[in-house]
Formats: sequence, C-alpha cells, structure tokens
Amino acid sequence: MTAGEARAEGAHEHDIAVLYEARDGAAWITFNRPAQLNAFDLALAQGFREAVTRALRDDDVRVIVVRAAGRSFSAGGDLGYLQAAQDKPGAALALIEPFHATLADLARTPKIVLGSLKGAVAGGGMSLALNLDLLIAADNTVFNFAYARIGTSPDCGGSWALPRLVGLRRALAIALLSESVDAGEALSLGLVNSVVPREALDEETAKLAARLAQGAPLAQGNIKALLRASLDNGYDAQLAREATGFAACARTQDFAQALDAFIDKRKPVFHGR
Repeated sequence: MTAGEARAEGAHEHDIAVLYEARDGAAWITFNRPAQLNAFDLALAQGFREAVTRALRDDDVRVIVVRAAGRSFSAGGDLGYLQAAQDKPGAALALIEPFHATLADLARTPKIVLGSLKGAVAGGGMSLALNLDLLIAADNTVFNFAYARIGTSPDCGGSWALPRLVGLRRALAIALLSESVDAGEALSLGLVNSVVPREALDEETAKLAARLAQGAPLAQGNIKALLRASLDNGYDAQLAREATGFAACARTQDFAQALDAFIDKRKPVFHGR
C-alpha cells in the first residue's frame, strides 16, 4: 500500500511506514517510524520500494529526496524483528531483498537522489544513505556502521559505497571498529556533501532539491551514470561513454538554449527536452 492509497482508505499518517509527496519536480520520501528511530522493518522496506517505484514512474519528478520523520534518519535494521524470527536467515533476506532491489533502481535512474540526514544514521541506515547520490547532513548527525557489533556483515550496498568514498584502509576501520563518526568528521572524510545546523536542515534540503530539479535532466542523468561507472570502467570505455553522452545532450533543446543563454549572459531554463 502506498502512502496515497493508505490516506484514501482513511489510515492515519502515523500508521504509514513511508510517506510520499511530489511537488515542484521533486519526490519527497519520508521514513515514518520515528518512535523506533526509523528502524527498518518489513513495512518500511515495502513502503520504500513502492514510494521509489512511484517516483521513478513520474515523468515530472527529476529529484528524489529520502529523509526521515523524528529525531533520527535510521538506526538500521529492526533487531527486534530479527530476534523474534525462528528462521533468522530467512527473515533477514525478506528484509534485505526489497531494499537491495530499490537501491539498484536508484543507482540506475537518471533522476538525482538526495539524502537528508539527522541524528542516528547506523547499520543499514548508514549503508542506504551512502548509496544515494548526494547527502546533506544536520550537525547532530552521527554515523555508526554497527554491523560488527551484532556479529554480521554489511547489507544495503554499504560494502560497495564505503571504500569508494573513503578508501579501503579507512573503510576497514569504520566497518571493523564500529566507532561513531560525527557530522564534521563525516564531511572531512567525504561521507556527506554538506553539514548544516539542525534547525536549517529542511530548508537547506528544499533549496538543494529545487536547484537540482531546475537542472537539465539528460545532462544530470548522464553525469550521474558516467561518474558511477567510472571506477569500474576502463579508460577507453569511459571515453567512449563520454562521447556518446555528450552527443546525446547536444541533440537536446536544453543544450541549444543553454548555449544561447550563455552568449546572452542570462540564466538558462531547462525543460527536459
């Protein structure tokens, strides 16, 4: 059930694990288990999958914002759910698989995915966040990889993203020692793009989302795809992809009018065509 469907049937907002709203070119996806620090359970996993699918199908959405209600982004997997399960491997996979499918969709989409973080960002919550395209964090954000603390290894793309962001040596320390990383250190390590005061997080997230939504969609999508592929491609293959991508952008009206705007010393307005 999507957030919209739940409201249509009279459900209260606090009963919906993931909220969805689309406005001004951006889809706002909100984890909504604040009393549980937005720990990932089956309802949140499925709600996230449905919300992302909805955003990907909406041609008016150019930016996807992932954020959370309450004081924390996410404490990671719901350990109570896992502890109560008789078949713990089966329960873990039932939770992991929809997240992995959703993260793969987000990595492939040309839409830009922005994470808005605050408070605890731990375990699967940290892994998920690190796989998004851009991250803005409140100054009270605290990261902890946490997996080693509960005797397990990473999921939600954490083992892929972390060494690419900070290098292998630092990634091993963060993963094996499970020591907390505050917002300032996260910024210096390259885990996040910017840190803002907690009270300004929503406003600054909205500003960044609006800026991205006003960009040229094909160009932004190509930039995202090229940079995400660059660490796995050979040099010649990457050059070929760059040439193909530039030529595709050069065929658009957005490119033509951006050139006119540059010559006329005015700001271009991109229409996605």
